[in-house]
Amino acid sequence: MNEMPNNLTAVRNRGLGFIGGFMNAPNMRLKLAGGVGLIALIAIGIWLYGRYSHVYVQDSRLSSTMVSVSSRVAGWITDFPAQEGATLQKGDLMVEIDSRESKLMLAETEAALQGVRAEKAALTANRDQVDQRTRSQYDMAQSMVKEAQARLSATQSDLQLAQSDFKRIEALYKDKVISAQRWETERNRLKKAEQETERAAAAVETARTSLATVESARLELKVLDERLLMMDASEAKLTAQRDRQALDVEDRLIKSPINGVIDETFANPGEYVRPGQRLLMIHDPENIWVNANIKEGEIRFVKIGSHATVTVDAYPGEKFDGKVVRIGNAATSQFALLPNPNPSGNFTKIAQRLEVRIDVEQRDRMLKPGMMVEVAVDIPGR
Repeated sequence: MNEMPNNLTAVRNRGLGFIGGFMNAPNMRLKLAGGVGLIALIAIGIWLYGRYSHVYVQDSRLSSTMVSVSSRVAGWITDFPAQEGATLQKGDLMVEIDSRESKLMLAETEAALQGVRAEKAALTANRDQVDQRTRSQYDMAQSMVKEAQARLSATQSDLQLAQSDFKRIEALYKDKVISAQRWETERNRLKKAEQETERAAAAVETARTSLATVESARLELKVLDERLLMMDASEAKLTAQRDRQALDVEDRLIKSPINGVIDETFANPGEYVRPGQRLLMIHDPENIWVNANIKEGEIRFVKIGSHATVTVDAYPGEKFDGKVVRIGNAATSQFALLPNPNPSGNFTKIAQRLEVRIDVEQRDRMLKPGMMVEVAVDIPGR
């Protein structure tokens, strides 16, 4: 029983002796101190070089294209296939809203539109018939007017010649140069020319009357054209109503606007939703970036296209590559809801920050919006 304590005492004594001897050795102490100092210098050098060759931001978050999906129409939710965490492709159905009444209204509008189009087709056919019938009559009446006018011109020329001849013959008759029979013949010729001219003038008036009658008949075409214009307006109105109603039916099938993952849902099947009511949130997991707020004194070192290294608090030891794609054009303080105009004259200078967007390469969907990250942006030439 007494051997165990004696053994422990002997071990302790030997250990204390070893430590004491080591500490008393001058060379060993110097080597240890030198090694520690060298390690410290190397660490400080690495840290200083990192600060010299990179711009560091330690309080950034990951961002993504977050889409809040809302309803454009009112109605009851009949189906909600979208579940939180589900991966969707652009165009996949997420929510379905009751569309029975909307489809009936669309069918009613479509029927009214077909009726207007049928009436318009019948009116167009009637107009074509009137045009075809009256056009031939109009052409014939115009031809008759031209022919009657030409005949009237010819008879007027004959009348003028007969009048001139009779005037000459009458003078000779008074001078007893010609016989009474010759004078009688020329007088009869003049009367005949006058009668022909009167008949030709009457024929012109008759032809003009016929033309006016046909023109009156063609006025019906203007009435029909006006009705067709009204039908066009009715068709356009019903077409717009049909398209709007079709859009209402389409809006009741809410589909994914992007390729993404559903983050959260805010409604359930059977609920009544209103226009603008938020239904779910979705984001694109492949489109990830960091909005880093960099101090104005360091922004001159950041260039478009510069490489950046992103480390995520959730994955110690993991590094993700990034690239600067945008540098803000104004300090973040300019977008504050409560600006500080400093009317009192008291001033404390605070370093301003500018937002820099850094696109980050996704890896197995490890990166998620909102995660805290640290960013090191390479300084070109260093």
